[in-house]
Amino acid sequence: MLSNLDPIVLARAQFAFTMSFHIVFPAFSIGLASYLAVLEALWLWTGREVFLNLFHYWLKIFAIAFGMGVVSGIVMSYQFGTNWSVFADKTGPVIGPLMAYEVLTAFFLEAGFLGVMLFGLERVGPRLHFVATLMVAIGTLISAFWILSANSWMQTPAGYAINPDGQFVVADWFKVIFNPSFPYRLVHMVLAAYLTTSLVVGAVGAYHLLRDPHLAGPRVMFSMAMWMAALIAPIQILAGDQHGLNTLEHQPAKVMAMEGHYQSHKDGAPLILFGLPDQEAGRVDYAIEIPKLSSLILKHSLDAPLAGLDTVPRENWPPVAITFWSFRIMVALGFLIFALGLFSLWTRWRGTLFDSRPLHIFALTMGPAGFIAVLAGWITTETGRQPFTVYGLLRTADAVSPLAAPAVGSSLLAFVVVYFIVFAAGAIYILRLMAASPHHGEEGPRGDMPARAAGITPASGVAGQGALS
Repeated sequence: MLSNLDPIVLARAQFAFTMSFHIVFPAFSIGLASYLAVLEALWLWTGREVFLNLFHYWLKIFAIAFGMGVVSGIVMSYQFGTNWSVFADKTGPVIGPLMAYEVLTAFFLEAGFLGVMLFGLERVGPRLHFVATLMVAIGTLISAFWILSANSWMQTPAGYAINPDGQFVVADWFKVIFNPSFPYRLVHMVLAAYLTTSLVVGAVGAYHLLRDPHLAGPRVMFSMAMWMAALIAPIQILAGDQHGLNTLEHQPAKVMAMEGHYQSHKDGAPLILFGLPDQEAGRVDYAIEIPKLSSLILKHSLDAPLAGLDTVPRENWPPVAITFWSFRIMVALGFLIFALGLFSLWTRWRGTLFDSRPLHIFALTMGPAGFIAVLAGWITTETGRQPFTVYGLLRTADAVSPLAAPAVGSSLLAFVVVYFIVFAAGAIYILRLMAASPHHGEEGPRGDMPARAAGITPASGVAGQGALS
């Protein structure tokens, strides 16, 4: 059965599947690490126990999410060698160092301070422990920096040359790292991570406030989460707009697919709200549109002309339907998050932030919205780049390993089974931790007994043996 399938489609499906599982954990851990740093800073500044209790509460959740993110990321890196060996060979001189820089900076920084952050509060003291928490938070941001630089280079390649073997090599490291789309995508992704975390924290706080609106911990976490949603959501909308303008400049076919513009519009393009893209016919059926609004958004003029996919060779068209709909899901969720922030400001002004059941139900419902928006955004980005892995230079069909469909299909099925078992267990455990309310004297991860696999017997052990003899 698998031998009849396209190995390229299977390889793409495998990477998309593992990527979809992986991206939700970094998106959560980036924001949560910064949130933990803020909580510990507030505890040191004010001395209020509620901030320490919340720190310990979310630290346990962070430890699990961070570990699951690392494990799922390692699996992805192996696929470059197994399923995408031609891509690895062609782009290795550029992508390889960028990935190595992430390890040498972010991973080493996180590895050096994570243990202190998780288990060292009573061992190193509050101030040094805060430094460790801050280093882990900075490490997650550095990791995002290098990963997004590598992926952005694939979207908008710059600073490269091609050697006689057909490999991309670096001509200018500054242009490679700070390629045209990188600053916009870095800001957009980091803000998305902060919003994702704020929605999860807000949902947990709302859940406990629905049960008891007088709990101190949930009140504090809910208030902080709603401030974040209210402040960051409008900034994210503006950042997304600037990112869209940058994409129009450097990847116009992607924007055409996002907008559903098969035909060019000389006197202002409509904004298609909904419709059914037909790739074969080159049109959007049953389109519901607002005249000229797309030109206003993308060109800031109602009558500005916009080119359509009819100006692009058909073999270079992205898959319009999935790009079109994933973009709308992301935008719709973005405005729902904005609405949640506005609703929270209104209830805060009225003094009912902790008593408004409609707000709490809304916040609880929006808990997974950040993860869905991040997935939709990455789907938009990656499918909109097709049919290229390096935009305009290396086709996906030319980047795949020479593997038979059964080999790729069987490993994909294995990933599906293992991921759903392992990560479902992790997700269930995280939800169980969230179901318990933070309380007075909340403890963080336990690290009472240091593990010793080999080496010299500790002095305490020697003393104990002498006493027994």
